[in-house]
Amino acid sequence: QVQLVESGGGLVQPGGSLRLSCAASGSFFSINDMGWFRQAPGKQRELVAGITLGGYIYYADSVKGRFTISRDNAENTVLLQMNSLKPEDTAAYYCNAEALTVGGKREYWGQGTQVTVSS
Repeated sequence: QVQLVESGGGLVQPGGSLRLSCAASGSFFSINDMGWFRQAPGKQRELVAGITLGGYIYYADSVKGRFTISRDNAENTVLLQMNSLKPEDTAAYYCNAEALTVGGKREYWGQGTQVTVSS
């Protein structure tokens, strides 16, 4: 079993910054792709950013140039630095990871952390 624990959400004014962190723990051989999704009320969950084990990075168009994703493979953590935040960034943010376990490749989700951008 793999657990993803997120931290770093909160309330911030427009134009402000927040950094989200997610740490993977449990029983696995490796953590492959890691990423962040978000879901606003009444909307579908959407990809925000992702990073492969080899370091390939991809972003949603709506966050390019404002958000930066990074990971520490030794610590099995992924960070999301969010700058120039806008009210439309308000959502619950979820960490996502694909882990190689004894049962094969499995996808896991964190519990979510709320990000609210408001003046």
